[in-house]
Amino acid sequence: MKGKLYLIPSFLGSDNADEVFPELNKKIVRTISHFIVEEERTTRRFLKKLLPEILINDLQFKILNEQTKEEEIGDYLIPCNENSIGLISEAGIPCVADPGSQIVKIAHERNIEVVPLVGPCSIIMTLMASGLNGQNFAFNGYLPVKRNDRIKMIKFYEKRSFNENQTQLFIEAPYRNTQLLEDILNNCETDTFLCIACDLTLPEQLIKTKKIKEWKTKIPDIQKRPAIFAFQKYKIV
Repeated sequence: MKGKLYLIPSFLGSDNADEVFPELNKKIVRTISHFIVEEERTTRRFLKKLLPEILINDLQFKILNEQTKEEEIGDYLIPCNENSIGLISEAGIPCVADPGSQIVKIAHERNIEVVPLVGPCSIIMTLMASGLNGQNFAFNGYLPVKRNDRIKMIKFYEKRSFNENQTQLFIEAPYRNTQLLEDILNNCETDTFLCIACDLTLPEQLIKTKKIKEWKTKIPDIQKRPAIFAFQKYKIV
């Protein structure tokens, strides 16, 4: 019987599996011995937290990251001829702001059933809690590292947000959060709404939406904290 490709979410921050994963995830992971992962060491830790009884050394791991050669990827799904495979994200859900879409594309081409499992997604959680438009939104990934280019893109996305009534979401490496926030506050219009979501699923979680002019009165310390940013400039009707 042909196996399936399960897309298995992992922790965002909290490592309490009972808080963020349904029992079905554990039930399925117990049946899988082949995994495609970005980093084997962190995946081993995740699986041990999810299922303390699991025998890690009995499992097989294939690495999928920026060093993986394209010609190797197709072979990763060979076990699906007889067994199911798990694709595990480093944080949150696979294939959304995360590697894995190539594997899923090949699975569809080979008629392998793809099964996404429920788990935390920082992008969707931010959108849910932001109060911004959840009917029309765009995730834009990372903004440019060079400041002039970054400011140009901030202004571009703010204009798009206004013209298309569209929430704009993006991320940054945690150690550059302060610079990004500074550029947003200094270059967006004062009535644009900005949501900052930090440390999702952790006790110190911060999710707050304010106008740019309100953020300027009290700037939060988000340096080195995993964060998602979302903003929207509304048309006045």
